Amino acid sequence: MPINDLATLVVGTGNYLTAPVGTPMPDNLLTPTSPWSAVGHTSLEDLFGLTSEGGEATTIGTLQNKSLRTKYSQRTEQMTFTLQQFDTPALKLYFGANAPILLDGSVGVPAEPVPTQAAFLAVFVDGENHFAFYAPKSEIYRADDMSIADTESLAGLPLGVKPMVHGSNSWTYAVTPLGGTIATGATAGAPGSFTPSGATAPAKFAALTGITASPATAWTTGQHVVLGDGSKAKWTGTAWAAGIA
Repeated sequence: MPINDLATLVVGTGNYLTAPVGTPMPDNLLTPTSPWSAVGHTSLEDLFGLTSEGGEATTIGTLQNKSLRTKYSQRTEQMTFTLQQFDTPALKLYFGANAPILLDGSVGVPAEPVPTQAAFLAVFVDGENHFAFYAPKSEIYRADDMSIADTESLAGLPLGVKPMVHGSNSWTYAVTPLGGTIATGATAGAPGSFTPSGATAPAKFAALTGITASPATAWTTGQHVVLGDGSKAKWTGTAWAAGIA
């Protein structure tokens, strides 16, 4: 696996959103539009967790090969975060979708709570990078007991999000990779393109090291590629050079 500096993540800001079950991932993760709706304020310290149960390995063998294959049991996963709003929608996420609203406006805690079913999206932003978890169908309910520890910190409602298979999908949730596909080649054009298809352009001229030019002969007048910083580069037949051929 090649080193990709653009694929590292330090979370600066983020958001957690829900929408009706089956809502597709928004085209723009930084500004999701309706029907996506933010759940509210969340903890600055307990940002996000991903836990799992199951997945135990069982070794299956024969008389001739006692470790012929490995079989894994079904694994269930849960995303966790702490909601720090105590309004009615937040309380229903924690106590159950069937929590009744009483005559005085308070939220009743149901004896047999039902998780909230919704599409779920968690977006984390790191400068110009962003990273997301998306589940077209999930069950949202309390992940832990609520505890109000002191008078100086914001109280929180620990929530758990269990991704579920939706429709004919063979997957429960998706994650968006950072850094894109690393370019290994550059094809001449006006402008040219980087390969493989969809590869991220090298960030600057120095990042062209190791990029294979096509054709390998000197590029003709007008041919070039555009780098991530907006600068242009050409292939001389023996080396990369700045500018347009």
